[in-house]
Amino acid sequence: MIVTLTANPSIDRTVTLTSPLERGSVHRAAAAVSDPGGKGVNVARVVTAAGVPAIALLPGSADDPLFTSLNDHNIDYRRVDVASPARINLTISEPDGTTTKINEPGAVLSTESRRHLADRLRQLAGGQTAWVVLAGSLPPGVPDNWYAELCRTLAHLPVRIAVDTSEEPLLALARGLSMSTPNLLKPNSEELAQLTGASAKDIESAAAQGDPTLAVQLCRTLVEQGVETVLATLGAAGAVLVDSTGAWYAQSPPMIPRSTVGAGDSSLAGYLLAQIEGAAPAQCLQRAVAYGCAAAALPGTALPTPADVDIASVVVTPVAIPAQHAPVIA
Repeated sequence: MIVTLTANPSIDRTVTLTSPLERGSVHRAAAAVSDPGGKGVNVARVVTAAGVPAIALLPGSADDPLFTSLNDHNIDYRRVDVASPARINLTISEPDGTTTKINEPGAVLSTESRRHLADRLRQLAGGQTAWVVLAGSLPPGVPDNWYAELCRTLAHLPVRIAVDTSEEPLLALARGLSMSTPNLLKPNSEELAQLTGASAKDIESAAAQGDPTLAVQLCRTLVEQGVETVLATLGAAGAVLVDSTGAWYAQSPPMIPRSTVGAGDSSLAGYLLAQIEGAAPAQCLQRAVAYGCAAAALPGTALPTPADVDIASVVVTPVAIPAQHAPVIA
């Protein structure tokens, strides 16, 4: 069982254009589709499609169309009642695969609602739950260190914790790693840059040229601070996986991207699916990249099923860990 927490869920609306986006112009859409969204929801969708039990925990009102959509997708969820509906996130997809995202901030989450979410999460984290995934942005009203607090709260339970977030919640987690360490951290190149002060462009360009050393070095600093495993997705350049036993790099196979929406979430889901099967780190990375590539090859907000995933096309190589490490911003 995998339980995901999405504190700032959304309805993801994707508009597909027939020509490149031009500011100030009128465009006609070739298609438009809406799906339940938010990073944790996306992970639950992919995991469920693979036949593994998952529960999505999220706030919402009883009449919110988000929950109708979750039912339509056969996603098992638990709802903590709030008055406001889910935000709408708009993605504009161009013919070459370029995506432009406009995300609403979400409604304010009260202290009481936050407490109810935390209590429900603790309940769900017991029993047969293998992983808890804390994912996405935090809505207004929630302190930046909430994910760090939840990591501390769940630490005494026999469950593993994965965190996928960005900006201030990510930095707050990094500052408190000595007291609230997740088992898995999944930054992308931008988030890895936020943590370390490095350049996301440099991280990706080096990996794209076949040298993932910089990405591995930066991930290693997080492992040295107590994070068990770091899975860093690097866009079209692939991904690296670093833990205390070693480091691995997987280059993305050739593909035609159609939409990057949900690609990182699918990578995380692929990793978790392999990990709960007992796969070795290299195979977990292979599955992660295969799922991320499958998501990028699908239109709009579509997420991959096992039939979309070509695991054998992803080649994983071990990477020597450099002796010198870059500092992580405290």
